[in-house]
Amino acid sequence: MPDSLTDDAVSALMPELRAVMREAADIARPFFRLGGQTSARIWSKAGGSPVTEADVAVDAFLKVRLSALVPRAAWLSEETADDPARLGHDLVWIVDPIDGTRAFLSGHPDWSIAVALLSGGEPLIGFVHAPVGNADYEAVRGRGATRNGEPIRVDARQHLTGARITGPKPMLDRLTRGAGTEPDFEVIARIPSLALRLARVADGTVDIGMISGHARDWDLAAADLVLREAGGVVCDFGGAATLYNRPDPVHGELLAAPVGLRDPVLSAWDV
Repeated sequence: MPDSLTDDAVSALMPELRAVMREAADIARPFFRLGGQTSARIWSKAGGSPVTEADVAVDAFLKVRLSALVPRAAWLSEETADDPARLGHDLVWIVDPIDGTRAFLSGHPDWSIAVALLSGGEPLIGFVHAPVGNADYEAVRGRGATRNGEPIRVDARQHLTGARITGPKPMLDRLTRGAGTEPDFEVIARIPSLALRLARVADGTVDIGMISGHARDWDLAAADLVLREAGGVVCDFGGAATLYNRPDPVHGELLAAPVGLRDPVLSAWDV
């Protein structure tokens, strides 16, 4: 059986994937307390980053359900031990069961569940579900991007002046200095979920999203496709597009922006 999926197979997969994402949200939601500490148990992973029982429960659920949807796809998830066998597969699920765990555990609304299916090393399907606000960002390669079923596009802005920017303060400060004459940026409060940060560039809510080093495939792959299909780009500060399913799925500093703002940002960054 060929490893790739036909267009018809992808179309047939989408309704089932939507249902799985909602079920995953139903698992996580009871542990979330808007404006307050999660009810879930919390412990620290190697390196000190937090994980909750909600992360683990959603990850286990998605591993079973997504593997059943596409049995021949390999698996890469934040909460599952990495299996190098994924490197030999054309199809790979890339999963973040809760993107923005710190937001989730502290009661901040900006956390999400992010799932991508890679084919040939690039996202074929991207799905970012934000349970607080019930927002579904969805994309299939070559078919455009939607939010709750409605088509979305990046903002048509071509210049940095007045751009809405978000991300780590040191990166925003560097961009502001490099832009020279008063760029009059509108700084948007940092969005804890990287997947949502990219998705909000895709829907035109944000113009420029900055991402510090050490993001992983699971933080990016799903929303990367949503942004691409909405007319945007995720790249490093040399202009190179992100690559997925490498032996070490870690990325350096990245930019998320409409295609029309990529070069102005990169020029300001180089100053």
